[in-house]
Amino acid sequence: MRTSDIRKLFLEYFKGHHHSVVPGSSLVPINDPTLLFINAGMVQFKDTFLGQDERPYSRATSCQPCLRAGGKHNDLENVGYTARHHTFFEMLGNFSFGDYFKEDAIKFAWEFITKTLKLPKDKLWITVYEEDSDAERIWLEDIGIDQDRLSRCGAKDNFWSMGDVGPCGPCSEIFYDHGEHIAGGPPGSPDEDGDRYVEIWNLVFMQYNRDKSGNLTPLPKPSVDTGMGLERVAAVMQGVTNNYDIDLFKELISGIAEEISVKDTTSVSLRVIADHLRSCSFLIVDGVLPSNEGRGYVLRRIIRRAIRHGNKLGVQGEFFNKLVPILVDIMGRDYPKLVECQNEIINTFVQEEKQFARTIEQGMQILNKVLEGASSEISGEIAFMLYDTYGFPVDLTADVAREHELSVNIEEFTAMMQKQKDMARSANTFSAKEQLATKTSSEFQGYKKNITETTVAEIFIAEKSCVSIHQGDKGVLILSASSFYAESGGQVGDIGTIHVGENKFTVTDTQKSRNAILHIGMVSQGEFKVGQKVSAEHNLENRDSIRRNHSATHLLHAALRKILGEHVFQKGSIVDSNRLRFDFSNPNPVSKKQLDDIQDMVNEHVLANTLINTDVMSFDDAKLSGAMALFGEKYDTDVRVLSMGKDKFSVELCGGTHAQRTGDIGFCKITSESGVASGVRRIEAITGVKAQEFVLDSINNLEYLAKLLKTKPGNARQKLEQVLEHNKVQEKTINKLQKQLLSGGASNDVESKIKQVVGVKVLVDILPVGDVKTLRETVDSYKNKFKPAVVVLALVNEDKVNIAVGVTKDLTDKLNAGKLANFVAEKIDGKGGGRDDMAMAGGNSPQKLATAMDSVYDWVSNSLS
Repeated sequence: MRTSDIRKLFLEYFKGHHHSVVPGSSLVPINDPTLLFINAGMVQFKDTFLGQDERPYSRATSCQPCLRAGGKHNDLENVGYTARHHTFFEMLGNFSFGDYFKEDAIKFAWEFITKTLKLPKDKLWITVYEEDSDAERIWLEDIGIDQDRLSRCGAKDNFWSMGDVGPCGPCSEIFYDHGEHIAGGPPGSPDEDGDRYVEIWNLVFMQYNRDKSGNLTPLPKPSVDTGMGLERVAAVMQGVTNNYDIDLFKELISGIAEEISVKDTTSVSLRVIADHLRSCSFLIVDGVLPSNEGRGYVLRRIIRRAIRHGNKLGVQGEFFNKLVPILVDIMGRDYPKLVECQNEIINTFVQEEKQFARTIEQGMQILNKVLEGASSEISGEIAFMLYDTYGFPVDLTADVAREHELSVNIEEFTAMMQKQKDMARSANTFSAKEQLATKTSSEFQGYKKNITETTVAEIFIAEKSCVSIHQGDKGVLILSASSFYAESGGQVGDIGTIHVGENKFTVTDTQKSRNAILHIGMVSQGEFKVGQKVSAEHNLENRDSIRRNHSATHLLHAALRKILGEHVFQKGSIVDSNRLRFDFSNPNPVSKKQLDDIQDMVNEHVLANTLINTDVMSFDDAKLSGAMALFGEKYDTDVRVLSMGKDKFSVELCGGTHAQRTGDIGFCKITSESGVASGVRRIEAITGVKAQEFVLDSINNLEYLAKLLKTKPGNARQKLEQVLEHNKVQEKTINKLQKQLLSGGASNDVESKIKQVVGVKVLVDILPVGDVKTLRETVDSYKNKFKPAVVVLALVNEDKVNIAVGVTKDLTDKLNAGKLANFVAEKIDGKGGGRDDMAMAGGNSPQKLATAMDSVYDWVSNSLS
């Protein structure tokens, strides 16, 4: 049975038992700072299990892509070397939110395994928590499992917790016995770590709540969380004991081997490349891009580890990007986003491979020198320097060291990394949405209302709940209902006032914590109390500016995809009252012509002044309608779909606030385009009043420039080009005259300034005119004229000093121009350096120049002695 068939059968089985099939979430957790990546199927339901998020269903099933390559859950070093470790894997799961419990969960699992998958019952082993007599009874009496195939285990293996406090409970695991020909004992035995018995399904029964003291109290609505590793159960179904031998990996490894011309398909390096190709591609699909920190750093590490294993196989040049079509062909049908993002994945890999080639070349030069002098260990300081300065990953340093029978001091490296993080981390400011223990669910009324009559539900000052807040106090007001939009989806939070009578609270920011809208600000007059009736009024002028910029962002996104291609996806945005900033996937800079076309297309739809429509529909219906959903965003079951422009030019899911008609945007002016990361570009733009001010300022500047050039504004560009060309000719004439003056001086009195120092001609002089280029050319000229010689020339421009130092080649074994330049520069409060035969320096103290130049003779003498 193929892996894709197992996935389909699982979801269909539970759908037939009244479970809602929920799509797997992004690999990047939403609003969960405790996790680097999604590593289990239950993560997207975490708030539901905690009772903080209501869903329209009480039973769910999903196939969740997971990644374990960083933080607490890190399988990276084992990948390829063991039968079952992966960075990327798929987790099948069924979930009950206060609906069914142990009995049904166990029966569902047993029925699916023995009847749908038809696994032999005598091959299955069960574990239960040693104190969970209910689960043990169900397995023995209801299911009929033999007593000798059921093990009672301790809390280490069979009691699951969401954290130190919160929901927790016992779990029951189902194991498959591969047979006596494989080493290893049954679960719970001393030799259970062998490969004979493999866990294929874990059933977690969340029935307790653990408090800070460790006390357990029963939950009012016990729940179920189960997880079955797709790759593991596929291995069982296909009669193999190694996950890399299942159909999905065999096809992937075979395709990779053919592409890079490797015959041994059992190679560990091939397994590593296949695994890493999956994880890296899915991370890029979910919006993660290579960088030097956080998730981007993990992605970069995995890409580079794959490239390194390719190099071990003898692959020369770029190869990783060429493997993407193989993965897309195998998994694209089940994951269509792989197909959509194929070009983006390829382009990202291409850029990373080029960058890594440069990194390897620089890092290996240094590392080879270190290896020559190392006896048993490479210091953490060296490993950190390679990482921090050259981007050379520490795991690659460790790999190279291992090949030379050396180790790396990882503890020292980790300490230096932590020290750098501590120094870089700015002082933490109050983050209301992460720290406030609020229980309020605020109703947002801001789509239709500018003012909301409401009630103060909670008050916080410095994270502490209070019953009142007084004039001058900074804090947070939480209202039962509000017209204020809380920051979300790139749109900043509203500002405004909350008032009643003469009491006034000035709102400087609006955030959200779960379902509560947090009004952050200060009491500017009077006081406020919990339970008080108030009016909440956001700043309408500020909101209107934000609305214009947000609607323009949607039009910009659509125009980018039309002009640049369907590979363009949003990678981030900020929408405030002053401007919009839009980050998007694109491998290359956007040309001036393309930017003009994009801006023209946006403004074409602005001028059309079409109505901006908002429809509320189910998420599934929205996707069927063609609405674009943004990766990394968390959507409710019912979503808002924004359509704008002629012929529905832009259709996106969006919870933000928008203009009523495209014409309200006024005009959209792109102000900049730049790169922010590998494969990510950024456009900034302005609309409305800001765009008008920009155009008027540009016109005023043009008119002023035309006046200076004594021409009309329409001719200013041509006239300026003429002036610049004339200046270029004049500059060449001046430089020519300067060289003639200096060379003329050389034949007259320069020779008289040459001194003999230990048999070497030393010329030290301060030029009367010229620039840095002339200074350098003159040094070269004098070197050739007077060799063997040392030439040190200086030039003073206002309060800046430039120095050029030349040493003829026959003297560089004894005299170094770079060292001499730095020696002189230090005496004029500057610095210098360069090659051994030519160097430059600069300084800020011309008054010290004469003394500094005189010191050259002693330096040369001492160096030659």
